[in-house]
Amino acid sequence: MTGQANIQGLIDAVHRYFDRMYDSDVSRFDEVFRASAQLHGFQEGQMTAWSAAKFRDVIAGRPSPKALGAPRQEEILLVDFASATQALVKVRVRINAVVFVDYLTYHRIGDGWMITSKAYHVESRIPAAAA
Repeated sequence: MTGQANIQGLIDAVHRYFDRMYDSDVSRFDEVFRASAQLHGFQEGQMTAWSAAKFRDVIAGRPSPKALGAPRQEEILLVDFASATQALVKVRVRINAVVFVDYLTYHRIGDGWMITSKAYHVESRIPAAAA
């Protein structure tokens, strides 16, 4: 069902996600997120639902962790293949002073893996003095 090349392709796609969360290069956003992707999570106790376009605007409007010199903190916690064309990846990623746990649904479209949905959870906030 999932050959080694397919697994490596997915892992490479996850690393592209990590890179975009760190460098906020929105010119490469469409290499990671499908235009129809939806993002869901809680912000200040309220459920939010964003389109991929809205998320791209959010990324473009904030200082990138790279520009701020924030340390990279990222790890793949789980990879689960439903088929050769669908997978769920659970990751932990720090964006500036916030550590998120994300559930990323990927679909292999053509030759590449794209995020088609993202559910996020704020795991912790790093105090300004420690950031």
